[in-house]
Amino acid sequence: MAGSKRLVVKLGSSSVTNAEGRPDAELLCRIAAEISEQIAAGWDVVVVSSGAVTAGWAAIGGGAERPEDLGLLQAISAVGQHRLMSLWADAFEACGHTVGQVLLARLGEADRDQYLNAQQTFAHLFSYGVVPIVNENDAVADDEIRFGDNDRLAALVAHLIGADRFVMLTDAPGLLTADPRLDDEASLIEEVTEIDRSLEEVAGGPGVGATGGMSSKLAAARIATWSGVETVIADARTPGVLAAIDDPARVVGTRFKPRSSRLGAHRLWIAFGLGTKGRVTIDAGAVRALVLNGGSLLDVGVIGCDGAFVAGDAIEVVDQAGALVAKGLARIDAASPEELRNARGSAFDGVVIHRDDMVVFARADSDDE
Repeated sequence: MAGSKRLVVKLGSSSVTNAEGRPDAELLCRIAAEISEQIAAGWDVVVVSSGAVTAGWAAIGGGAERPEDLGLLQAISAVGQHRLMSLWADAFEACGHTVGQVLLARLGEADRDQYLNAQQTFAHLFSYGVVPIVNENDAVADDEIRFGDNDRLAALVAHLIGADRFVMLTDAPGLLTADPRLDDEASLIEEVTEIDRSLEEVAGGPGVGATGGMSSKLAAARIATWSGVETVIADARTPGVLAAIDDPARVVGTRFKPRSSRLGAHRLWIAFGLGTKGRVTIDAGAVRALVLNGGSLLDVGVIGCDGAFVAGDAIEVVDQAGALVAKGLARIDAASPEELRNARGSAFDGVVIHRDDMVVFARADSDDE
């Protein structure tokens, strides 16, 4: 529908699973009904649903302990994916909607056609009133191409479709001030304007390499908010949770305010879609050049290298205290500052990362120099 607002709703495995460890058909039906209300209110909605492994494990009579072997998980996902889709199809059919399955592989800058094709697929599904149900293509994904978890996948989908809102439904009421299992006074954080290191510590540390849990959701919220998408973490089992987000009389979940401008697709993928191959430490002058002046990173500002990298690799840029300043694509092979300096006299122009291939995370008002 032209002019519709766009919403991505993500449900984790714990949210779609009942006490017996099987997909919770009753909850899926309730969520489908709530999503149908959102569609009637003018939203185009994408559902990102975990649970294929849960459904497959239950179907083959697996035990209480879920396996960790990647190959086995892929096989179990192949068993469970169509079962999960069948449950969603039945749930939405009862509400008068048709669903379409979208299995995504990595959407990288190296394959612009794939990125555009995915956008067109969602646009066509919306035009026919179909509700896309998204999951990573778990049955064939490997360690090199996996998104890492469905929280991040959902955040990238929110960016892909230009979503207005991204809701992660989970088994917690939202982001809390502390772990409620350890602190009886833990309370809900109702609104977040900036995701900083203190929040990461509350969530259990930075969500690097996380696969689920609140740290993963915080990392996904960062992706979405940097894409200009309002983000909410809320309890999947709260009746009317999606409608309650717009009800000023109710406080539901943790709301993350979006940044004022969307990060472009190229920079978003550099920041959140590419694994880091190395790290360089820069001096205070280089920090100022990046944060205050928006300049490129020059070799003269590099005072340390951690890990070898080659041109085109994504590398982190940190200050002398180890705080993350930026991330970008290297323009030269190097394993040490000396290699960078020795590159002079060749075709190397002194630019280690060009500003067009870099995302600066540090804020200008946090620079103490």
